[in-house]
Amino acid sequence: MEIQKLSLGEKISVGFMLFALFLGAGNIIFPPLLGQQSGEHFVLAIIGFLITGVGLPLLGVITVAKSGGELQDMASKVSPLFGIIFTAIVYLAIGPFFAMPRTGTVSYELGVKPYLSEHTASMSWPLIIFTILFFLITVFFALNPSKLIDRVGKILTPALLIVIAALAVKAVVTPMDGAGKAIGKYVSNPFGEGFVQGYLTMDFLAALIFGIVIIEALKGKNITHKPTVVKTTVFAAFIAAAGLALVYIALGYIGSSSYQSIGQFKEGADIITKSAYILYGQFGNILLTAVILLACLTTSIGLMTASSEFFYKLFPSISYKAWVWIFAIFSTVVSNIGLSQLIAVSTPVLLAIYPLAIVLMILTLVSKWFNDARSVYITALIFTALISIYDGLKGANIKWPGYEAFLKEIPLYTTGIGWLIPALIGAVIGWIISLFLKRK
Repeated sequence: MEIQKLSLGEKISVGFMLFALFLGAGNIIFPPLLGQQSGEHFVLAIIGFLITGVGLPLLGVITVAKSGGELQDMASKVSPLFGIIFTAIVYLAIGPFFAMPRTGTVSYELGVKPYLSEHTASMSWPLIIFTILFFLITVFFALNPSKLIDRVGKILTPALLIVIAALAVKAVVTPMDGAGKAIGKYVSNPFGEGFVQGYLTMDFLAALIFGIVIIEALKGKNITHKPTVVKTTVFAAFIAAAGLALVYIALGYIGSSSYQSIGQFKEGADIITKSAYILYGQFGNILLTAVILLACLTTSIGLMTASSEFFYKLFPSISYKAWVWIFAIFSTVVSNIGLSQLIAVSTPVLLAIYPLAIVLMILTLVSKWFNDARSVYITALIFTALISIYDGLKGANIKWPGYEAFLKEIPLYTTGIGWLIPALIGAVIGWIISLFLKRK
């Protein structure tokens, strides 16, 4: 029997589930690093981070909910082939290639490694054993996606919020000794650097695919009425966004106030681990372990579910359960290459595809203004790609000085959003072309 309405408590549970799906490895390790490295420019840096780490995911979920389609449907407005290729790249990037393995690696680095002896921690077998167990648990939950609201929204997320709140409140009530000086790009461009760092959470890309997870979970509650699904999803998006913003600000503040107490570190994982110990002693490490394991596990479950659903739809000859096992095995292998290597490899890819996904989302939101003309999508994304793909190459240390000198003349390029003006110009050109084709 189809249910037309959900109670407020059930809607909140959906919001908690979405928040937990978003809050994963990157969300825990990047804000403390931003907080420490931005120093006296923390406020500007965290504002930039919140735009890409919270604002864009919120818009992404709302866009997917209101458009009634999935990422592939939106990308197919350029061309069916582009729709398949681009969507597959996004799913692989935030699934088995980068984000899912990262959840396993971060869980080990922050939740298990601190308890091992120096000799044991230097060996490879503890990480291998842990990631096997971690992804077996992920498989258990992902094989029953219709039960995610009950298992994640009502059980795992409240526990996660409690332990994060314990760390955050302690950091405010008994703050550490204070911030240091800004370093690196945060010295001259704190807002732009914070904006780009928000890419690394991968939350916006996840927002474009988590819609299918919510829909499947609601189906498990016998909710298929489209207006109810849309309203519930939008409500959940605002709850998730509020939760993410509070967590980022809290973790960023912990990192910002930690410098005088723990010194400078290059990894966000080290900053949050040392800070937890300063705040709570050995109990702080236990709290942090709980946060990390819960956060990474819920995100891994969501990504596993969404990725398996997509590739089952693309290749129905392979069952959903088979895809779950394929991605679990692959993620286990990739997660054993190490956290720093994963981040280094994923950054160029994210720099290349993030702007394309952002422009695609914006065009979908305002599609009525240009009658959904394909020429607008094509030209806007081409102009965006001319910037974003080079930024990706530059992130991989592949540079073309002549082209970069030209790009630096583009407004906002030095702030990390140089693709914005070209995308707008491309959209206008595409709109003019659509008018000409219509008249012809």
